[in-house]
Parts: sequence; C-alpha cells; structure tokens
Amino acid sequence: MNKSDIKLIVSSLLIILIILGIRFIFRNKNNKVAIVYYENKIVSKIDLSINNEYTVDGYNGKVYMEVKDNKIRVKEEVSPKHICSYQGFISETYETIVCLPNKIIIKIEANEELDTVVR
Repeated sequence: MNKSDIKLIVSSLLIILIILGIRFIFRNKNNKVAIVYYENKIVSKIDLSINNEYTVDGYNGKVYMEVKDNKIRVKEEVSPKHICSYQGFISETYETIVCLPNKIIIKIEANEELDTVVR
C-alpha cells in the first residue's frame, strides 16, 4: 500500500462517518402518537414528543391528560375511584390506559412502517 491508497481509505471512512452522523442527528427519535378513543371513536391524536396538557370530554366529565418526556397519563378525571389517574404514565405500544367510568381508552401507536414479520 502506498500513500494514495491510505488517503483514499481514510477519506472514504470519513465520508461514511459524516453521513452516518448526519442521519443519527436528524433521525426522528420519537414517532409515537397517543390515540384517544371515546365510545370506540377517535376523539384525539396526541404527539408524544410535545410536552403539554390535553382535555377530552368523558362520560362523567372532563378527562385531563398530561404528556411529559414522551409519555402520557391521565392526570385528573371525574370517576368514583379515580382508577384512571392511578394507572400512571405509559410510553410503549403494548401499554393502554382504560378509563371505563368515562368510556375513554388511550392507546399508543408508532409511525413505523414495519412492526413484525411472521412466516
């Protein structure tokens, strides 16, 4: 190997590292959305990357939700035992908040193209 070969290899590796670094920086880290259902109808879609508080109307009254650090929870609601607000934060697609007294269901969906492949 001569100096030209080494320069070519080093410059190729630098270009590859720069491209991978740019893709890593600008990738969408959180593409999850919370879907809020009332009586099996979608009433709200909430982007989990935006920290905020949201309100929807439930069967017994208002249901207050909080999004914080890519997680969502029911902060406060009107129901006999307040079970919905005791469930805490959820952040994964396999987790669900079910608030039966208010007929509210909160599910998380990811905007990924492919989840699993079964053969």
